[in-house]
Amino acid sequence: MLFFTLLKESVYFAWHSLSANKLRTFLSLLGITIGIFAIIVVFTIVDSLENNIRGSIQSLGDNVVFVQKWPWTFGPDYPWWKYMNRPVPKYDELFDIQKKSKTAEAVAFRIGGRRTLKYKANIIQNAVVSGCSYDYYKIKAFDISEGRYFTESEVNAGYNVVILGSKIAEGLFPNNPIPIGEEIKIAGKKAYVIGLFKREGESMLGNSADKMVLIPFNFARLILDVNSENSDPFIAVRAKPGVTNAQMIDELTGIMRGVRQLKPLADDNFALNETNLISKNFDILFDVIGIAGWIIGGFSILVGGFGIANIMFVSVKERTHVIGIQKSLGAKNYFILLQFLSESVFLSLIGGVIGLLLTFVITFFARDVIDMDISLTKSNIILGITISVLIGIISGFVPAYSASQLDPVEAIRSK
Repeated sequence: MLFFTLLKESVYFAWHSLSANKLRTFLSLLGITIGIFAIIVVFTIVDSLENNIRGSIQSLGDNVVFVQKWPWTFGPDYPWWKYMNRPVPKYDELFDIQKKSKTAEAVAFRIGGRRTLKYKANIIQNAVVSGCSYDYYKIKAFDISEGRYFTESEVNAGYNVVILGSKIAEGLFPNNPIPIGEEIKIAGKKAYVIGLFKREGESMLGNSADKMVLIPFNFARLILDVNSENSDPFIAVRAKPGVTNAQMIDELTGIMRGVRQLKPLADDNFALNETNLISKNFDILFDVIGIAGWIIGGFSILVGGFGIANIMFVSVKERTHVIGIQKSLGAKNYFILLQFLSESVFLSLIGGVIGLLLTFVITFFARDVIDMDISLTKSNIILGITISVLIGIISGFVPAYSASQLDPVEAIRSK
């Protein structure tokens, strides 16, 4: 009962203070509002970016190793000159890995390049066209909404068939939602649409199937330069169940060194990349952005904290006579302390809630603008409320303590 009585009185006094001094309260709470808004907006954006990026990374597969020319490690000490003269992966090396690997469940080769697509008067320039071996569907996670995937004979024979992403299909066939069987031209070569990828949405790594144009590798030979580094050729190897990436990397290292006939003391002239290398690089970036968010919002919160303290000192001075009466009627020091401390927390919470509401409004409208899944999460709401409560406690403790230590007789005489 004491707690509820205290809470009721604190809310009443806080609301009375807000109503009586609207401009002063607005200016004082502005710092808390801006501070909470700045911190939570930064964290919301960072969390949304992180979720989208990690989702994109996850689509690559956490049990997949990529045989490439360049390693996925970066930094000031990156020895790029050692990697420049490395050969790119070759299509024939795919069969060596398939034949010799005991840990691989699936092995696929992929190349890509930008080419022009055309259907009648509709043209898409610089579309990313990817050529793949048959097992690519076992490596890359995607769904086909209409039509089908390539058959093994179509891939081996290099049939001129194509599977289109949803955005590519919309660009070429604005009036035909299911263009299965239609003939298009890829860099002047005829190709027949046999499937459509299911819409996935934007990918932060640019690997969304929405903009994918997938063709059999032996058909891609006619369109893309399979021996060029610009085609970004790679071999993707998925591990069998129960096989770790480390085990598969050890085996692939031996296979690739044998295939390329490297001497025992010679350095590897290939890179074996896995998705956790990308995750580690982004972890550093997100940590830096998070620290920047705390710094940006911290200054505003500091100013807001002083504003709350100022309101409470003024409130104590205006209600000194009331405090004296409460004490003369038997109110304990802790009751006065908790009364003003609760009021400080309440005032700070108002600023925090306004900041969270502004964040919610911004993220709600930002979804349509930036075409990314961005939302205010429960954890960030809890963080914003927690910060508001802490600022209220810290800012209001000194004024509340000074109020609790007032002499009742002197306090009553103050009016």
